[in-house]
Amino acid sequence: MSTRSKLVVVGASLAGIRAVEGARKAGFDGSISLVGAEQHLPYDRPPLSKAFLEGPCDPPYFRSESEIADELDVRLVLGAPAEKLNASERTILIGGEEISYDGLVIATGATARSLPNAKDLQGVHTLRTLDDAIAVREALDAGARTVVVGAGFIGSEVASGARKRDLPVTIVEANPTPLVRSVGEVMGDACSALHLANGTDLRCGVSVESVEGNSRVERVRLTDGTVLEADLVVVGVGAEPATQWLEGSGLELDNGIVCDENLATTVPGVYAAGDVARWYNPIFGRHMRLEHWSSAAGQGAAAGAAAAMPECAQPFETIPYFWSDWYDSRIQFVGVPDCDEVEIVLGERDSGSFVALYRSEDRVAGVLALNKQREIMKFRALIARRASWSDALSFARTRQQLATKGTA
Repeated sequence: MSTRSKLVVVGASLAGIRAVEGARKAGFDGSISLVGAEQHLPYDRPPLSKAFLEGPCDPPYFRSESEIADELDVRLVLGAPAEKLNASERTILIGGEEISYDGLVIATGATARSLPNAKDLQGVHTLRTLDDAIAVREALDAGARTVVVGAGFIGSEVASGARKRDLPVTIVEANPTPLVRSVGEVMGDACSALHLANGTDLRCGVSVESVEGNSRVERVRLTDGTVLEADLVVVGVGAEPATQWLEGSGLELDNGIVCDENLATTVPGVYAAGDVARWYNPIFGRHMRLEHWSSAAGQGAAAGAAAAMPECAQPFETIPYFWSDWYDSRIQFVGVPDCDEVEIVLGERDSGSFVALYRSEDRVAGVLALNKQREIMKFRALIARRASWSDALSFARTRQQLATKGTA
């Protein structure tokens, strides 16, 4: 039986709701408070830049309010961001109210970066929250001429949604190709073909000089002198871990909340999960901060159980995995993109369907799949068992032979 009786989860996110579920699943029968900065119930973020933009649909809530209250026995505190953590007194200041805890999970996620001097113009949005997605969808409904800043996942998915409505859209990317940080320049260039094939005006290697308009956005001026007329600008240039409220709390902060392999922070009783956590991943032997759905879900469950019942704490390890839907194609990646070599082992680069392996020294470190959903998890298993590069190539040849025979 746990020695703790009061669990507080700050962040009504995927990691936050999974922390609550993880604590209850572990057998914790004390009180739980779930705190969220937004007024909304916990919701799923990936659909916001995908199906949610394509037309009317309900918000992707994980559970109804009654399900959260009745099935999980949780006190919801929504619309009130956490303001301060007092670690010595084990209290959190929220909307002027101090809430005490003896176990705490911080899952406050990340905050989207914006463009300086543009965020006050109407029609300029980031896409991180449900309210952001509603505003972007309304602009697309009105037939907006769209400029997307940043050719990462969010920006590329917004462009895809606009093109599905046959709306004009331009992507402005400062790097040489899309997804440089996520899949590397070589494979990023391969992914850029999807934009070109679907009529998106992709402009790489150029930056935004200014976003202009009179109360509402009217145009975007680029550093090469180009002027793009725009009714809607969506800024997708990354996010920062939401840790500002934790300054001076005693937690170690360094590109997120620094945690050990159990997701425990440097303050007793406090754990972190999701986009805000930079934890030690035993598989790769280093600290990582991931903004991926699968890692947030797993970390939330593990941190919730450990914070409520310390005897349940155990190392959390995972192989990073993400996916993104562009037009009618699915991009999937497992592992890490830092590598010495990239080789396409199944399919062809220009065929719209391939698998590429990433080599780091003598091991396979990452796998990119474009429209190869049946293959990606088979290669993920190679990374999990720390397969050598030669073993990975041999496995790929076997998969290719099976595909040729039509039995894969």
